Amino acid sequence: MEKKKSNKLTVILLIVLVVAIIFMPLLILPGAEFLGSDDGGSKMVSEVTGEEYEPWFTPVMETLIGGELPGEMESLFFCIQTGIGVGIIAFSFGYLAARKKYGGDLPDEGENDALTEEPLAAKGSKPPQQKPLRQKN
Repeated sequence: MEKKKSNKLTVILLIVLVVAIIFMPLLILPGAEFLGSDDGGSKMVSEVTGEEYEPWFTPVMETLIGGELPGEMESLFFCIQTGIGVGIIAFSFGYLAARKKYGGDLPDEGENDALTEEPLAAKGSKPPQQKPLRQKN
């Protein structure tokens, strides 16, 4: 019971920490502009080199459609990319949780055959003895 209480407290503290991390910049720097890194990177390169930044290549999709990608399409591709990333992360966490939960408790191959009439006994005890179906000659 103590472990469940400890886990619940840990989860609550982590949620509070995440909320604080999200809102702290808004409270510390009111009125600040939080922009993406695309414009900031090109501005910094222009400041350092003293020349206007020119991209090395054009994006593949813009080349294919012969113009700039509409904002809705950019949002769609970003959402798809986010969904794939979340799916991979969720699968990884689920796999790790299942491995932790079931990893050491899986029966060895052949230990619980379809031939046994009774399921395995409680963990730590030997499986029940089986009667052979056919006599060996």
